Amino acid sequence: MRIWKRPINIDLLNQTSVNTMMEHLNIVYTEVTDSTISATMPVCHFTHQPLGMLHGGASVVLAETLGSVAANCCVDEDAYCVGLDINANHIRAVRSGTVTGIAQPMHIGVSTQVWQINIHDERDRLVCTSRLTIAVKNKK
Repeated sequence: MRIWKRPINIDLLNQTSVNTMMEHLNIVYTEVTDSTISATMPVCHFTHQPLGMLHGGASVVLAETLGSVAANCCVDEDAYCVGLDINANHIRAVRSGTVTGIAQPMHIGVSTQVWQINIHDERDRLVCTSRLTIAVKNKK
């Protein structure tokens, strides 16, 4: 079942990243299905922590980006979504390559949403799992 209430496609999503943290970290949206959004992020010098592996904060940026964008595409034009809480469990270290995040809804309600975001490495191994709780607000 399609959950999106707003126009959504990869080109449109990538255009919204211009001049943002997403562009700085080279986060690129790669897939939209009826109920998920996916994006990639490189693991390199600008996403590393001092020990030369993917910074946990970069993983959280990818997770919150995917969940927030997905949440905002699930509400009518008279509403918007903001993050209330995010948690992340860092499962596996990654030193190079690309990671892929996939956001899927756990709950889409009138006033809150909960999104699960899993991030995998190029060998499809779980790197980070994150849960994002969203508040739905009226623009009025």
